[in-house]
Amino acid sequence: MKLTDLLQDIAIVRTIGETDREVTGIQFDSRKVEAGNLFVAQAGTAVDGHTFIEQCVAKGATAIVLDNPTYMPQESQEVCYILVKNSDEALGKMAHCWYGKPSQQLKLVGVTGTNGKTTTATLLYKLFKALGYKAGLLSTVVNYVDEEAVAATHTTPNALELNALLAKMVEAGCTHAFMEVSSHAIAQERIAGLEYAGALFTNLTRDHLDYHKTFDNYRDTKKILFDRLGKEAFAITNIDDKNGLVMTQNCRARVLTYSTHSMADFRGKILEEGFEGMLLRVQSTLGAVNTEVFVPLVGRFNVSNLLLIYGAAVALGEDAMEVLRILSSLQPVNGRFETIRSDKGWTAIIDYAHTPDAVENVLKTINEIVGANVGKQNAAAQVITVVGCGGNRDKGKRPIMARIAYDHSTQLILTSDNPRDEEPHAILQDMAAGLTNDELHRTLIIEDRAAAIKTACTLARQGDVILVAGKGHEDYQIIKGVKHHFDDHEIVRQCALVSH
Repeated sequence: MKLTDLLQDIAIVRTIGETDREVTGIQFDSRKVEAGNLFVAQAGTAVDGHTFIEQCVAKGATAIVLDNPTYMPQESQEVCYILVKNSDEALGKMAHCWYGKPSQQLKLVGVTGTNGKTTTATLLYKLFKALGYKAGLLSTVVNYVDEEAVAATHTTPNALELNALLAKMVEAGCTHAFMEVSSHAIAQERIAGLEYAGALFTNLTRDHLDYHKTFDNYRDTKKILFDRLGKEAFAITNIDDKNGLVMTQNCRARVLTYSTHSMADFRGKILEEGFEGMLLRVQSTLGAVNTEVFVPLVGRFNVSNLLLIYGAAVALGEDAMEVLRILSSLQPVNGRFETIRSDKGWTAIIDYAHTPDAVENVLKTINEIVGANVGKQNAAAQVITVVGCGGNRDKGKRPIMARIAYDHSTQLILTSDNPRDEEPHAILQDMAAGLTNDELHRTLIIEDRAAAIKTACTLARQGDVILVAGKGHEDYQIIKGVKHHFDDHEIVRQCALVSH
């Protein structure tokens, strides 16, 4: 591809060298550069790609894109240097161009927010498959190119991988694609250049402040997805969340709303609820619906997710009643309020809840269903919670997580999650700081996660509920940079089949 074609939508400050040349590939990892490649130098959080420019030139790179003028030479004949305003943004836009602008050939819907992204994107993918479409999915758990599963390493892949996947979807005949859009991906411009048919907002609570530093920065980053929508697109936002209408301020797209307790374009109410699912009343102005539907998902948070999924499908032109019919048969996403029954009569819930709000939502749902007394006295059933916090992540949420888990549980067990480069006991100390000394005496701290889960299962009686929170679909633990196999499901199922 011609370099001039790749640079069409790029904010260029200055060029040195001839731009009318062929490019054989785009790389941002200097180790992958080959002769004829374009190298994009990015100032990363750990390594500055600008320091590898000379190395890439020596390997035969024909063009260098950079945003630090210090590394611009005075002149160049063999290599073209392009100084841009933002290398991250340039990479995103060039990647989109390199792969034939695949988002223009799909109805691409982005889902952002703190909690519910995976459930929303995954069930939208399953819904549209059931409606007879070829569809793609980009999610935390797994990516799909129609029926082909592709392993997911990040919530949102880097710009090259992302556009390559979208191009594969186009090649496979997909008409729709649904993707989780993380705040990191937005901030790092991994989605630059993509054109969305619609954007969906779930909710916003404390998360990733180790990266964004302040909640306002985190919120404003999410908002960028909506700010960039075209006027032909749609935006659906949660007005039960105080940040819901903030997301769509100054949004050029058609704005639709959903709520579980206020007037909105899409409304839902729980009529009956159990661990097998919920009977809902769904009302909408779009599609003129006022009906009851049973869905095999649980929890008020999932009512919001389902309204968002339903709203997105209707906004994409699908028949409202057919959408509800299919939603009534879709099963929960792996590791999202996933139920395992024991032969002893207790129930375990595996959930990815890893933020204070998510933990609170799941525990409130459990308590509502079992009728447990959250004050811990005269409880009809025990709610036993096993929870930890990840290492190298926002430390401020750790005591909050413990506080919430204690307040909504009969028995709390604090344990390890993904310690990464931190010491597990140090993370547990941070969590314990959210409890009083008396509360700590009534709390079990078991660093080994397998032992913690087994202890919870041993304590559980008939009718009790165990929440194993934090990892959900993840089947590993990262300890000192090494990934070890670990699956909450496996431990719980072993215990569920053992008679004590």
